[in-house]
Amino acid sequence: MKKIILTVLVTIIVLFGALWLYMLSGTYDISQLTPHNSITKWMINTTKHHSIEKGMKENTVPDLSNPEITISGFKMYNKLCVECHGAPGVEAEAMTKGLYPKPPTIYKSNDVLEAQEAFWIIKNGIKMTSMPAYGPSHNDKDLWALTAFTSYKLGKMTPNDYKDWKEKYIVK
Repeated sequence: MKKIILTVLVTIIVLFGALWLYMLSGTYDISQLTPHNSITKWMINTTKHHSIEKGMKENTVPDLSNPEITISGFKMYNKLCVECHGAPGVEAEAMTKGLYPKPPTIYKSNDVLEAQEAFWIIKNGIKMTSMPAYGPSHNDKDLWALTAFTSYKLGKMTPNDYKDWKEKYIVK
């Protein structure tokens, strides 16, 4: 039994040593321009999915049907999000071409998240991406307004709708 335990411990130490040497070697390319290999991508996406799934259960979606909430969320989206995610008729800024992973175009219907998940991501951000956490700088009421807009209105807007809302609700 001692031999088995010793073998397991030595194996773990050797594996950690090899990992440590790999990290120190600089072999792994951390450039934003180099995509992750398939194993790394799988690990990140699996971890992200399960983490969000667990974390979003802490939030109960409030009533977001008031049009004023959606308008407030539109104003926040136009201020905080459109640069990276774009909007109907509005391209994301050029700097997003250098981001990896690329920010999703959340105004497209196949990219729209459920409110509970969207709120969690907006509030907490996502490590190893360029998605910031807005929870430290914004209150939940504002974040739910942003969620209402992205989850229920944005994907249904045409470029003309977005332009009209911008002209109507954004103070110049």
